[in-house]
Amino acid sequence: MGSEHLLASLRAAVDAAPDDVELRLHLAELLAEAGQRQEAVREAAQVLVRDPQNEKALRLVSGDHEKVERSVEQDEVELTAVPERDDDDVLRSLDAQLSDIAPPMFADGPVIVDKDAWDIEAPTLRLADVGGMQEVKARLEAAYLAPLRNPELRELYGMSLHGGLLLYGPPGCGKTFIARALAGELDAHFLPVAGADVLDMWVGQSERNLHEIFEAARRNRPCVVFLDELDALGLKRSQQRNTGARGTINQLLYEMDGVEGDNEGVFVFGATNHPWDVDVALQRPGRFDRTVLVLPPDAPARDAILRYHLRNRPIANIDTGKLVEQTEGYSGADLAHICNTAAERALLDSARSGTARMIEMPDLEAALSEVQSSIGPWLQTAKNVAQYGNEDGRYDELLAYLRKRRVA
Repeated sequence: MGSEHLLASLRAAVDAAPDDVELRLHLAELLAEAGQRQEAVREAAQVLVRDPQNEKALRLVSGDHEKVERSVEQDEVELTAVPERDDDDVLRSLDAQLSDIAPPMFADGPVIVDKDAWDIEAPTLRLADVGGMQEVKARLEAAYLAPLRNPELRELYGMSLHGGLLLYGPPGCGKTFIARALAGELDAHFLPVAGADVLDMWVGQSERNLHEIFEAARRNRPCVVFLDELDALGLKRSQQRNTGARGTINQLLYEMDGVEGDNEGVFVFGATNHPWDVDVALQRPGRFDRTVLVLPPDAPARDAILRYHLRNRPIANIDTGKLVEQTEGYSGADLAHICNTAAERALLDSARSGTARMIEMPDLEAALSEVQSSIGPWLQTAKNVAQYGNEDGRYDELLAYLRKRRVA
């Protein structure tokens, strides 16, 4: 069997049994003999992960194996002495060998983390800036604002502001905008967190990122930590194939429970399009125990959104009332898209004619014929959940909306 075939067979065997140290070490030695130095170091490094004191692997990583000399004049094979190396030398050598493969695993000095690197905002929005959506505002008033504004009554009735608030509903319906407005009502800082801000390929780094986020919030209290797309961070553990991701959920639970730090003045809001995919542990009392359904904007909200997206554009003879009637079930993002499409139509027409013109009602009506509501797929998924997965009544409000829309 040729050396390449042998190496290929060994690689396959190592892939099948990644924790077999002797097998991987044998592959590393053969790679070194074949002149494939980088591959040999990679395999030796994996051996050291599993057996940090393995002398043969240390020699391969450091290059000392090349200094081994065999004496043909002696009956027994004698190896030249390996220079003594302390642990720091070995780790630095390992980093140097792998520098073109992966970032350094070890540092000469302490790792400096900018604890205030997170984008903490001071929101100026208020719920009054949110057009329409009176039912959502009333729910938020009952869940957070009334207890906050009346501390004596809160104490009398034994109410607590601990726990989180979960906003859920179709995409593009203003959950982030509402969260910012609520932070403004609370006179709190706003710390938006996306999945990419937390999730990391290195084991343990996601948990550290979450800890630093909550530490930043505690230093800037009162502060709202807004976890956008919560299902990305807190996907049901039963649906996860990567067991390492479970540590992220455990860390989030740990931080929300305030095990290590005092969470007084730290408000945790989450937003998701798929609350049924969020781990049940996150929805227990004291965590995301308050839920608010954010539906597509009602008529007053649609009117406000259309006026907002048309406000700085050249418009004439726009009947927003007619547009509001024709856009029932459209999300806020859909309405913005209609305005952009109408503006694009007027721009292209002006470019062809050489004369700028106003955006008029025919442009918006033409845009409306092109842009359809984007929440249809979400409604179908929500229908299945509300009809067949609503044993505890959690989605009663959603089911009522679907029946009103004649989806369920």
